[in-house]
Amino acid sequence: MTEQLAGMRVDYRSGGFDVGDLAPTWHEQLAGWLAAAQADGILEANAMVLATAGPDGRPASRTVLCKGLDERGVVFYTNYTSAKSHDLRATRYASATFPWYAQHRQAHVRGTVEAVTAAETLAYWQTRPRGSQLGAWASAQSVRVRDRRVLDDALAGVTQRFGDDPVPVPPHWGGWRIVPDQVEFWQGRTNRMHDRLRFEADRDRRWTVRRLAP
Repeated sequence: MTEQLAGMRVDYRSGGFDVGDLAPTWHEQLAGWLAAAQADGILEANAMVLATAGPDGRPASRTVLCKGLDERGVVFYTNYTSAKSHDLRATRYASATFPWYAQHRQAHVRGTVEAVTAAETLAYWQTRPRGSQLGAWASAQSVRVRDRRVLDDALAGVTQRFGDDPVPVPPHWGGWRIVPDQVEFWQGRTNRMHDRLRFEADRDRRWTVRRLAP
């Protein structure tokens, strides 16, 4: 298997990507690449790999879906009692990578985190399918369970509980916003001489763009 892995290789032959190709702001650039990925038919174009670390410094990563993007940051929603939320409360810092492999592109966001407002959570909650709303009530995310039946029984219980009534937002559920101080855009190039352009914010939230070696 090691020999097979060593031989797995794609030579990226995308066009050049320079500072003059960037949008005026990081969030406009990210929105543009997201839209391009969606237009190209990439499945779950808003999927991002979220990395956190606990108080002991041990990292963890998982894929979540970006559900908000503006000048304030990148938003995703989850259970506030989950492992990722425990990490975020402990360190108040996270990173997320959007991997658009088919386009030979990545976007990487790093920064502090903050909980979104209750109003923002409610607005997004109301867009979720009812099944997803019920699932948020049924799952004690990251808690060990005996078997699948425990989950199925929990879902059946909350389904019966709410009946035909609207499903409210669980008190243990909501959004996190990554407020970036760095946002990097990566475009694959031939011979592994990739283009890396990074927006960087200073303490006064003034942004500059720097090119990085691949």
